[in-house]
Amino acid sequence: MGINQPLNRKLRMALVGGGQGAFIGRVHATAAVLDNRAALVAGALSSDPVRAKESAPDYDITPERAYGSYRELIERELSLGPDQRVDFISVATPNHTHFEIAKAAVEAGFNVVCDKPLTFDLAQAEALAEAVAKSGVVFAVSHNYTGYPLVRQAREMILSGELGEIQATRAFYIQGWLRTRLETSDQKQAAWRTDPQRSGIAGCFGDIATHAYNLTRYMTGLMPEKISSQLRTFEAGRKLDDYGTTMIKFENGGLGTVTASQISHGRENDLYIEIDGTKGALVWRQENPNEMIVRQNGQPHRIYTRDPNAPFMNRSGASACRLPSGHPEAFFEAFANVYRSAYDAMCQRAAGEKFERTNTVYPNVQDGVEGMYFIQQAVASSQQDGAWLPMRHALARR
Repeated sequence: MGINQPLNRKLRMALVGGGQGAFIGRVHATAAVLDNRAALVAGALSSDPVRAKESAPDYDITPERAYGSYRELIERELSLGPDQRVDFISVATPNHTHFEIAKAAVEAGFNVVCDKPLTFDLAQAEALAEAVAKSGVVFAVSHNYTGYPLVRQAREMILSGELGEIQATRAFYIQGWLRTRLETSDQKQAAWRTDPQRSGIAGCFGDIATHAYNLTRYMTGLMPEKISSQLRTFEAGRKLDDYGTTMIKFENGGLGTVTASQISHGRENDLYIEIDGTKGALVWRQENPNEMIVRQNGQPHRIYTRDPNAPFMNRSGASACRLPSGHPEAFFEAFANVYRSAYDAMCQRAAGEKFERTNTVYPNVQDGVEGMYFIQQAVASSQQDGAWLPMRHALARR
C-alpha cells in the first residue's frame, strides 16, 4: 500500500478544471481522495469565473476557496500559511491550457498532477520539465492505465525476465464515439478534442494513442529507436486525425505497433496490449482489467486474476490492489494508484526527505515529454508518408 505517510494529516488538494459538463475533473477528484490521504479543499473549476464558483458546491469546496481563475488560486493559496495552503494542484483542463497552469503551479512551489497529454506541443513539454527540475516539486502525469494491478504485475514479470527478451509488442486503443462529427452538435468533449487550437497537432493520436504508447513503454521498459506512422482523418470535414497506426523499432531489435481509432463502430474504450517474449507472451485488456492471459508453447494457457493474496502475484501487482479477489477493481482504483504513488513522494518532500524523481512508479514529467515527442514524430512521419523518424528523446527514462 505504499510507504508509511510521514505526515499526521491529509494532503490538501486544489483542482483546476472539472466544472459543470466536464468529465475528467470529476475522475481526478474521486481518485485523489479514494485512499483518504488527501482532501479537495480549493479549486478554479472553469475558465468562466461565474461557472467556476457555481461548480464549487458540487465538490464541497467552500466559497472562500472557490476561485475564478488558476492565477487567483495560486496567488490566494500562497498568501495562506503553510498549515493551510494546498500541497498540490491537479490540472484537468483542455490540452492547450496545461502548460501555463502547470508551469505557474510548479514555479510557485506546488506539487502537480497533470492530465495527459502533458502540453500543447513538445517545446512546452521540454520547458515544463526544465521548470520541474529547477523547482524540486513532485510532478505526476495521469497516464492512469499504469495503475491497474495486473499492468504492474506484468511490468515486474517482464522486467525480471520471466518472459525472456521482449521481441514484439502490439498496443491498441479502439473507440467508436467519433464515428460521426459529434463535434458539430456542440458536444463539449468532442468539440475541444477535435479542435487543433485546443487539442494540438493530433486528435485521436494525441488523445488515446499516447496511452497505448505509454503502456508499452511502462510495461516493457523497451527504448524506442525509430517510428513510422500513418494517420488518417476518415470523417470528412474533421480537422484532426481519427485513426492511425505507428510501427516502432526498439533499440534491442524488437518491433512494436500502436493502433488507435475513434471511428470503429460499437467500440467503447478498448485499450489492450499483447507482448511477445522469447520465454512467453501475455495479453491484457482494459475492459476486462482483472484478468491477464500468459501463454507458453506446449503449456496450458494461464489466466492471472487480480488476487492480492495469491502466491502468483508479485509485490507490484499485489500492492496495487485494494479488494480481495472476485471484487472487481477498475478505472477509479487505477487512477487512484497513480495518485497514491505520487502521494508517497509528496509526503517525503514535505518531510524534507529525498524522493525518487526519475524511476518512479507513477508516470512523471519525463513520461509526459516522451508522450509529446511521440505525438510530434507520429504526425511528422505521417506527413512524410510514413518516413522513419527518430523516437528516443533525451529525457526518455529506462
